[in-house]
Amino acid sequence: MCEDSLKDCKFDCYLAFMSKLYIVPTPIGNLKDMTFRAVEVLEQADLILAEDTRTSGKLLKHFEITTPMQSHHMHNEHKMVESLVNKLKSGTTIALISDAGTPAISDPGFLLTRACVENAIEVECLPGATAFVPALVNSGLPNDKFVFEGFLPVKKGRQTRLTFLAEETRTMIFYESPHKLIKTLTNFCEYFGEDRQVSVSRELTKLYEETVRGTAKEVLEYYTNKPPKGEIVIVVAGKK
Repeated sequence: MCEDSLKDCKFDCYLAFMSKLYIVPTPIGNLKDMTFRAVEVLEQADLILAEDTRTSGKLLKHFEITTPMQSHHMHNEHKMVESLVNKLKSGTTIALISDAGTPAISDPGFLLTRACVENAIEVECLPGATAFVPALVNSGLPNDKFVFEGFLPVKKGRQTRLTFLAEETRTMIFYESPHKLIKTLTNFCEYFGEDRQVSVSRELTKLYEETVRGTAKEVLEYYTNKPPKGEIVIVVAGKK
């Protein structure tokens, strides 16, 4: 093998090594939950894909990370996948973050990850913050088997999904926005029964974090009298 060919081979191997997508979890509230490794990856990446560059800009500024950012959210991710795959194939190291928590968990990330797998591009997901894990653990409900439902359908398919889940025996986890919490808890009373055990965790890791536990009726009454704010995770006991 000639020297030039050997150099080309080494260069190609270098590109293959560097072609990687990092999935990087970020804190769901408390910045102290950022890991050393997450900071290191974001510092060393060539490009950071952020769900909202304004939100992530505050995080990067706090940790003095100057890596260039590009917006990557639910409204443009379909259009971006092909160009991002090409960047990765050319040797660019890309880190993907969302506004909070682990990307692809009710956030953008799945489409790009799938495309990377299909194109034999290495994907590495760092461990880190995900809101439903602490909510599940501190709910006091069985956590040996559970199902993550994310956000329920807003209109179409909502009744069908709730009817189906009424027979679910595993603990169920839902994400919900504060202005829809009362509606969702009301639905749980209707479809699961007023006595079904429920745990609502709000503002996890933040200053006003709280977890309210009780029957669906009790938790509904609590939040009817005290309108909720912040990010919300609902954990519901399965059918006995």
